[in-house]
Amino acid sequence: MAYGRKMLFKFFTLFLCLLIIFGASVIVSILYPIKYKDYINKYAQRYNIDPFLVAAIINVESKYNKDALSPKKAKGLMQIGQSTGQWGSEELGIDNYSEELLFQPETNIRIGVWYLNKLEKEFNGDLDLMLAAYNAGSGNVNKWLKDKSYSHDETSLYNIPFKETENYLKKVKSNYKVYKLIYKRHMFTPDEDKKTYIDFIHYLKNYMKGI
Repeated sequence: MAYGRKMLFKFFTLFLCLLIIFGASVIVSILYPIKYKDYINKYAQRYNIDPFLVAAIINVESKYNKDALSPKKAKGLMQIGQSTGQWGSEELGIDNYSEELLFQPETNIRIGVWYLNKLEKEFNGDLDLMLAAYNAGSGNVNKWLKDKSYSHDETSLYNIPFKETENYLKKVKSNYKVYKLIYKRHMFTPDEDKKTYIDFIHYLKNYMKGI
C-alpha cells in the first residue's frame, strides 16, 4: 500500500514538472515567437547581420504580424517606412516596387536587414547607435553625436533625448539576449521543422487576445 502511494506521488510529481515546463515553454513562445526563419537566416547571412538580432527587432517592431501598420505608416514585420522602402527597393533592384510589397515577409525582411547593414557600416558596428538610428533615423543620431548634451566623444551616446528611442534600445537588447538563449538550437533549422508547433503558439496567442 505504501509502495503504491509512493509510486503515485512520484508520478504526480513528474506530471506536475512536465506541466510546469510545458506551460513555461508556451508562455516564452508567446512572448518571444519566431517565424520566417528561412528568410531571416537567408538575408542575415547575405548582409552579415546576426539573425538573432533580426528576430528580436521583428518581435519588438511588429510581434511577427506581417500586416502590422504603425501610426506613422511604417509597414510589415520590420516596420519599414516609406522612404526606407523606396530607397531599399532602388538599391536592391526590386522590380515593380510598391509599398504594398512591404507586407510580404520576404521583401520586408530583405529590405530591413539590408538597412541594418547600412546602419552597421555607418556607425562602425556600434549596436546602440544602429538601433537608435533604426528607430529615430540616422540623421537624428548623427546630430546627437555632435551635441555635448548627448555625447562626450562624438562616437557614442551617453544620453538619448527621445524616450521612445531609449526604451526601444532596452527592449531590443533584452529581446536579443532572450532569442539567443531560447532559440540557440532551433534558429538554423528549416521553418518546417517546427511549423506545427509555431502555428499552434500563434493560434493560442491570437485566441488569448480575444478573451
